[in-house]
Amino acid sequence: MRVIHLLRKYDPAEWGGTETAVQRLLEGLRQQGVTPVMYCPQVNDNGARADFNGDIKRFKTWVPAWGMSRQEKRQYISVGGNLMSFDLLPAMWREPDIALVHTHTLGRLGGIASAVARGRRLPFVVSIHGGLLDVSPAVRTTFDGAAHSGFEWGKIFGLLLQSRRLIQHADAVLACNLTEAELLRKKHPGKRIDIQAHGIPLEMYRQDHRAAAREAYRQIRDRDVLLSVGRIDPVKNQAWLIRQAPGIVRNHPEALLVLVGACTHEAYGQSLERQVRDLGISDHVLITGGLPQGDPRLIGLFQEARAVVLPSISETFGLVLLEGWAAGTTVISSRTSGASALIKHGENGWLFDLSDPRAFHQAVSQTLLNPGLRTRLAESGRQLATSEYDVRSVARRVKQLYEELIEAKHAPRHST
Repeated sequence: MRVIHLLRKYDPAEWGGTETAVQRLLEGLRQQGVTPVMYCPQVNDNGARADFNGDIKRFKTWVPAWGMSRQEKRQYISVGGNLMSFDLLPAMWREPDIALVHTHTLGRLGGIASAVARGRRLPFVVSIHGGLLDVSPAVRTTFDGAAHSGFEWGKIFGLLLQSRRLIQHADAVLACNLTEAELLRKKHPGKRIDIQAHGIPLEMYRQDHRAAAREAYRQIRDRDVLLSVGRIDPVKNQAWLIRQAPGIVRNHPEALLVLVGACTHEAYGQSLERQVRDLGISDHVLITGGLPQGDPRLIGLFQEARAVVLPSISETFGLVLLEGWAAGTTVISSRTSGASALIKHGENGWLFDLSDPRAFHQAVSQTLLNPGLRTRLAESGRQLATSEYDVRSVARRVKQLYEELIEAKHAPRHST
């Protein structure tokens, strides 16, 4: 079974949760006998992840807008801008022996995938990664591209490709959490909407990599590490976490806040660095930049941390929470839809409201001051990750979905 998977971005320099989740899914599908053919835009170095054992087809994209600066275009692409390509449709159309098309992006690129699937009479699956209906107004503004100064004239392509009818054209839609799925079911009654969580390779976190992390980042030695992993972007809300750092340090002088993630918003990244300097907490904040998933340094940081902290404004899943649990670490997260679906407050982690910093500080103190409780929470989370989110189990469920859709698509022709 050869399946096309379409991504809006697969850039080693700006690696994020979506890329990690998709790559792990595709590796799991390969183990199930599915051959994934990945289509993704070209990047500056035209490079591909060396640890993906499959076909990667690169295509050219562009931003159909006038008057945008180079920096605005970079930001637009990084956070989910609605790109266009003239290369993608003919390339996917010519791809041989394809059984199904699965898009992990919406917009115009997703519309191209839908057009190819309809034209070739192939089952069509849509995965919602960053949220479609389950997003805050501030995040929706960013997704819609309203934050740039240019005039977006590419809407004509969206009309031709019927991009806004992407969900209607899909044979199945995969949502990351129950909230997104329920909103989609209400808006599209009768459409097959499944909840498909992300998976993690649990064995990757079983080997001890603390030494690699300590060697790479000597500042973490003998410190109470609070680890935040995510792209440097306003949606991930690291600025809120840095504002809480002085209070953390007053209560826990050995605390060290470690931020890991590629910077996809240059101005925001610079503001974080200024904020650290202005607050006088440089000795208590470490910004590492991006680290590839599976890197021993990153796994070692997960294992070394007292807690993984996720302060996002919006998070439809929260893959780093599973990674923290797999590494044996307690998790503390803002109360987003994704985190709320994973964390049972006080049983396998802590939830807090961004409007209530006091609850956050209480969670930090309980984690740092009570090793027994910290261990119990982490173990409960590890058991959940093991029982429900192993990537092999996730891949088996996706393959079963593919088989059902392929059989349903071909059944009328066979009957005839």
